[in-house]
This record gives sequence, C-alpha cells and structure tokens, in this order.
Amino acid sequence: MGVWAFVAAAIAVGLGALGAGIGNGLIVSKTVEGIARQPEAKSSLQTVMFIGVGLVEALPIIGVVLAFIFYAAA
Repeated sequence: MGVWAFVAAAIAVGLGALGAGIGNGLIVSKTVEGIARQPEAKSSLQTVMFIGVGLVEALPIIGVVLAFIFYAAA
C-alpha cells in the first residue's frame, strides 16, 4: 500500500473540506437572501440554517475518519 494510503487520506480530507466550505457558503448565502426578503422569518430561517450547517459539517468529519483508516492501513 505505502504512499497511496497517504494520498487517499489527503484526498479524503481535502475534498471533504472543500465540499463543506462550498456547502456552508451556499447555505448561509441563501439564508441571508431569505432574511433580506422576509425579515419576519429570521428566526425560523436561522434554525433551519444551523441544522443544515450541522449536517454539512458531518462530511469533513467522515473524511477525517476515513483518513485515519487509510493511514492505519498503511
């Protein structure tokens, strides 16, 4: 296995972080847009936003776990 396990670990963490960054940016931008259109819905939009951000953040955590598995397999 050797070097390829480290490459796989780096790709898993890197793509997980990239995807989460893009996802969080989209979630927050759409929430701000919704609040700008309907300020009275701020509370419910923020609640849904935080749930969505929490779900998106699971992706890089899974990537780090996979990276540890790849690292341990090497």
